Amino acid sequence: MTILTKSGRSFGICLVLLTLVVGLAFGAGQREAAEDCPRGDLDQRYCDRDGDLVADPPADPADFSNPDSLIFAAVPGEEPATYESAWRPFIAHMEEITGRDVQYFYVDSFAAQVEAMRAGRVHIAGVPTGNVPTAVNEAGFVPRKLIGWDDGSYGYYMWVIAHADNDEVNDLEDLRGREVAFVDPGSNSGFQAPAAILFEELGMVPDVDYTATFSGSHDNSTIGVERGDYAIAAIADTVLGRLHESGQVDRDNFKIVYESEPFPPVAWGHAHNLHPDLVEDIFEAFRTFEWAGTEIEELYSTDGNAFLPITYQEHWQVIRDVQAGLAEIGLD
Repeated sequence: MTILTKSGRSFGICLVLLTLVVGLAFGAGQREAAEDCPRGDLDQRYCDRDGDLVADPPADPADFSNPDSLIFAAVPGEEPATYESAWRPFIAHMEEITGRDVQYFYVDSFAAQVEAMRAGRVHIAGVPTGNVPTAVNEAGFVPRKLIGWDDGSYGYYMWVIAHADNDEVNDLEDLRGREVAFVDPGSNSGFQAPAAILFEELGMVPDVDYTATFSGSHDNSTIGVERGDYAIAAIADTVLGRLHESGQVDRDNFKIVYESEPFPPVAWGHAHNLHPDLVEDIFEAFRTFEWAGTEIEELYSTDGNAFLPITYQEHWQVIRDVQAGLAEIGLD
């Protein structure tokens, strides 16, 4: 049996009061921290005090990253040798502007690209349209540029394509019960947009009303349709134009089953924690790069001829809407 003395009661009451005070202080501290570091959909390691939906630079200047060598990762999964060669003049220009060594880094998947930036192994990247929200929220990616035309226009369309000789597929309803080639679950035109459109317009759900298969790249999907590997595919329209111009496919062998509203293309941006002076130099390189006569001009001849300024909050609203639609059918 326990005997509680008067002094024991006093001690117990003090202990309870102390615990209550500490708990209230801790809760207040948490609320104050949350108010000081609002983040919305961002990972808990980031803050968004200015409400622009992307991670703020570090509050403590000691946390800025200011590397001697910059790692540049272009779009993953598409012809690595071609892309590395095309970007070489731009990388040389960035080295001149920044005074830093710039290394081209190839990643073979969208997920690997996001993880590399989150881990601090990539400083500058071109992130595919549908993966931009994930890169922003999970890796602190800050979109700043996209490739468009010097008159300010930009964008691409999602196409559902079939072989020109395929008489069985002529509209979206004809996809029901068939296998459809997509690119990657994180690709906007290569999966997210068509899946959302099929659900919104026809109530069709992947792997219920049609079978989804993934080719790994827009090139694979497009070439696969021409060769007969896939009957139907969802791609970005600019890919078919580029492959036709390079002689890899014949445009006459395809028909367009569906064309979407326009979407923003690949976003080019940087890790949120780069030193502000370095960020300014990096985007001075984007601004002053001369496209004329370069392999980049040839590679992106159907996409644009200039780097245009963007904000994630404005230009990716349509993509966030698509992904919200996917969440309704459990595909987020």
